[in-house]
Amino acid sequence: MSEVNSTMTKKLNALDIHECAKSLADRLLKKKVEGVSGMRNEDEHWKVVVEVLERKSIPDTQDMIGVYEFKLDSDGDLVEYRRIELRRRSDRSVVDEV
Repeated sequence: MSEVNSTMTKKLNALDIHECAKSLADRLLKKKVEGVSGMRNEDEHWKVVVEVLERKSIPDTQDMIGVYEFKLDSDGDLVEYRRIELRRRSDRSVVDEV
């Protein structure tokens, strides 16, 4: 069970899932989390899109940003994750689905 949910007995809400995903990204990827860019509740799972700094560059518009999709269960436990995109910070990006 996740740290956020260890003292709770109810399902996590969106804010809890948001924090779980950021924490998991930080611990698993060991990279700076830039933010959460999307979330969706699907049946018994949450899909959360997290952006992380893959490589710092000068100028910062050339930073490499990794976009990861995390799938969490209703308790905030990780089911799966994968990188869905790698782009420069300055590149425009459109991800159709969360």
